[in-house]
Amino acid sequence: MNTELPMQTIQMESGWIRGAVSLEHSERGIQPWRLPYDKFTLYDPVLMQRASLPSGVRISVETDSARIGLKVQAFEQERQFDFVLGQDIYTSAILPAGEERLLVALPAGPKQLEIYLPQKVPVTLQSLLADNGSFVSPMPQRRPKWVTYGSSISQCSAAASPALTWPAIVARRLGWDLTNLGFGGQCHLEPMVARLIRDLPADVISLCMGINVYNRGSLSIRTFRSAVIGMICIIREKHPHTPLFALSPIYSPTRETTDSSAGLSLVRMREEIREAVAVLISAGDRHLHYVDGLDMLGPQYADYLPDQLHPDAEGYRIMAENLLQTAAFAALKKE
Repeated sequence: MNTELPMQTIQMESGWIRGAVSLEHSERGIQPWRLPYDKFTLYDPVLMQRASLPSGVRISVETDSARIGLKVQAFEQERQFDFVLGQDIYTSAILPAGEERLLVALPAGPKQLEIYLPQKVPVTLQSLLADNGSFVSPMPQRRPKWVTYGSSISQCSAAASPALTWPAIVARRLGWDLTNLGFGGQCHLEPMVARLIRDLPADVISLCMGINVYNRGSLSIRTFRSAVIGMICIIREKHPHTPLFALSPIYSPTRETTDSSAGLSLVRMREEIREAVAVLISAGDRHLHYVDGLDMLGPQYADYLPDQLHPDAEGYRIMAENLLQTAAFAALKKE
């Protein structure tokens, strides 16, 4: 690839960025956040730190340029970016620590391109680079919007690359516009997060609940089911008919029958989520679905859990494929 040919510099703008909840504009550029950065004090500080990691956030463009570049603020860690054409990852690029510019060659002709930002390191975006004389414009927003909430198992730091988190795989396969609210260690069913999801545009919503509550003992047998019901009811205030999937925890061998400090095992948590969904359906919610976490990653996949909690890269791929085959998601695909 000839990197000496002249290129145009296109200042980064909000319209290029998808999957972020808010965008912080500064002299350094634009930083995507997965919570409202201007309401920092209303959320736990650790939760906000996780929200600075742009899992699922993309730059979405249409272009006929044979090269595309990205300029970002330099950072002390290397960062990985995936370049996706259609549903497929065209290439993945590593930006070394301390560097701020990457450039990749693209197939000739008009194309729709999404650049997935790193799922585990913050990014401040500055500009796009494209061949002189080429056109570059934001990709039209025509796809169904999917908001998914969860823990580190949804943020997916161990995924092979940013477009290979399980939510990204599902979104690419179904042609959905992803907003990933997976926050490592911070999925505790907070009312403020429920209000946020309530207020976001969404055609599909999923809530992957339980594992952080178990690990921190943040809810008990008395409060867990009520928190699940409350979170769903808050979301339903503005999404009464949106398909909503309640996902229970995937397999974790050391936590299945061992109680947390608050007296909940994963077996019991799955029962509580299932019962919460059943109660809400009996109360009239006809668009709510339960997905058993063991159908996404059950005991037969224990070898893909290197720390007996988080899937490895192949485990995340399996999770995505299995979720797409569940009865609830399969029925949605036919609608």
